[in-house]
Amino acid sequence: MKRTLFAAFIGGLLLFIVQFLSWGLLNLHQPAQQYTSRQDSILNFLQQQQLPAGGYLMPNVPENASMQEYDQMLLAAEGKPWVSIQYHHRNNSRMGLNMARGLATNILTVGLLCWILGRWRRPQFRSYFMAALFTGTIVFLNAPYTYHIWYQSFDLYAHLFDALAGWALCGVWLGWYLPGVQQKSTRPDWTAEASTMNID
Repeated sequence: MKRTLFAAFIGGLLLFIVQFLSWGLLNLHQPAQQYTSRQDSILNFLQQQQLPAGGYLMPNVPENASMQEYDQMLLAAEGKPWVSIQYHHRNNSRMGLNMARGLATNILTVGLLCWILGRWRRPQFRSYFMAALFTGTIVFLNAPYTYHIWYQSFDLYAHLFDALAGWALCGVWLGWYLPGVQQKSTRPDWTAEASTMNID
């Protein structure tokens, strides 16, 4: 158990390092968070609108709009600019806390994968590496890419890098470490034992 937790910790740390490089030093997500010299006037205008905190998609229709009104809006908006806004009343910069939560989430995610891998009867580097790489592919397709289909995010390839590079690195670690741990395990193989029993 302790060795599995250790595997999850190191795997989560590797994911965190890749994410840190992607969002920080390499700045691959910059296309989705660009600077504009008009930011002050835009923020002041939005503040004057007294919007409730939340996400806004424009153009859009009210929640109680009919399907006909929705179709008319889509027709009128075709080929014109549109915008998605995440509006918050206060900027709370909690870098340390957010980084700790991100690391904890990564460790938990890798721990769940370790739980699955721990049930495999034939631990092999290649199988564990591919399982981790497929996990990264699932993570990418299920969230960033599905979101991109509808809202055309500007940092799609950065998310692809995060998923494949991070989980491939994690897969190398798990493929090297976990098989050795499982082979040293003293847990009895009840299936093998039952097959050797003579039941009259």
